[in-house]
Amino acid sequence: MSVIEVSHLTRDYGHGKGVFDLSMEINAGEVFGFLGPNGAGKTTTIRHLMGFIRPRSGFCTIEGRDCWRQAAEIQRNLGYIPGEITFFEEMNGAEYLRFLQRYRGMPDAGRTAELVERFELTLRGKIKKMSKGMKQKIGIVAAFMHDPDILILDEPTSGLDPLMQNRFIELIQEEKARGKTILMSSHMFEEVERTCDRIGMIRAGKLVALDSTEALRQQYLKSYTVTLDDQEQAADFARDFGGKQEGCRVTVSARQTLEEIFLRYYGGDV
Repeated sequence: MSVIEVSHLTRDYGHGKGVFDLSMEINAGEVFGFLGPNGAGKTTTIRHLMGFIRPRSGFCTIEGRDCWRQAAEIQRNLGYIPGEITFFEEMNGAEYLRFLQRYRGMPDAGRTAELVERFELTLRGKIKKMSKGMKQKIGIVAAFMHDPDILILDEPTSGLDPLMQNRFIELIQEEKARGKTILMSSHMFEEVERTCDRIGMIRAGKLVALDSTEALRQQYLKSYTVTLDDQEQAADFARDFGGKQEGCRVTVSARQTLEEIFLRYYGGDV
């Protein structure tokens, strides 16, 4: 069952910018990786899903609700991290999170304390004086504090150090196990490989690949054949590298990483 649907979405800004006849679905309980270079159309797609801009043609729905007409209804059960987070910067972190709690009508602070501890977030001091990493942590807590069933995350680990990136990956893995539906735009290949069930790659506003993470790797499986001096060396080589031996020859298969697959699409003409 699809929770998020994008159908023939088009928004043409001119000069090849925007999205063009874009269609994809994200299923219940799925973590979907959305990859593409800057300007490819990832954020434009996400803004349509959030109801911030109206499609010129096509449509987006979340749980069957139209993203433009029913945005307020959709956002009650949604967690969102924008690519560029805007805060009330005169507030401190605690004041901002309490504001969100009241705005959402939450009966209590929800998961706030747990998430603040997990990400070692300091809530004292005005937000405007915080580092980019600390602001990003507030954005993560804000997106997850009300325990939403659906999350839309645009570059969620931007500015985080490797330790915090790993904690975020662990959080996504936990939410996935709990059945959450997650769309994640990211440049961090490790977090996509470790969390995502399927991946969509967008280039110049058009989807150029859409498949499971494993199927994309299998599609770009490479085989190499090495000839050794004798069968004993070949046997040792085959054992060490998981190859298939035929006399003095050994065939070894190697999977490309997600980053290598990405670069095949974006590093030159495809």
